Amino acid sequence: MKHVHALLLPLAAVGLLMFPVMLQAASLDPVDNSGVQVQRQEQNGITYLSGGIGEDEAKAIQQTTGYNLHMTFSVGVENKYIPDVDVVIQKAQGQPVLTLSQAGPLVYVQLPPGKYTVVATRNGEARHDTTDVGNDTARNLVFHWNGDE
Repeated sequence: MKHVHALLLPLAAVGLLMFPVMLQAASLDPVDNSGVQVQRQEQNGITYLSGGIGEDEAKAIQQTTGYNLHMTFSVGVENKYIPDVDVVIQKAQGQPVLTLSQAGPLVYVQLPPGKYTVVATRNGEARHDTTDVGNDTARNLVFHWNGDE
């Protein structure tokens, strides 16, 4: 019996040490999308996803492929995701190609290659960014507002 106790203590210690590793591995697993309502949408021939409220929905969007512009909207010192942003994506000549209301906190868009200006507005406060979108890798734009929710 003394030998059994001597063996159980090291096994228990190894099990406790492995627990955090097992938790991290579980969080990297793909999300079961069956309960997540992220729908592919289209406007003017442009395909996009908008959502990301809740961890499962955010992970589901982040695991999608085929979108060459990824936008994230956040507010405050905690960088809290926000879902109430108006977005206009314009071609270089200023012609709008996609206009969204109350979008986010994540918006993924499939655009034809080219240069675009993105205007993201929240509570009347606009943020602008310009990007070249291609077919190779996705461009990531982060729009952040200071202050409270």
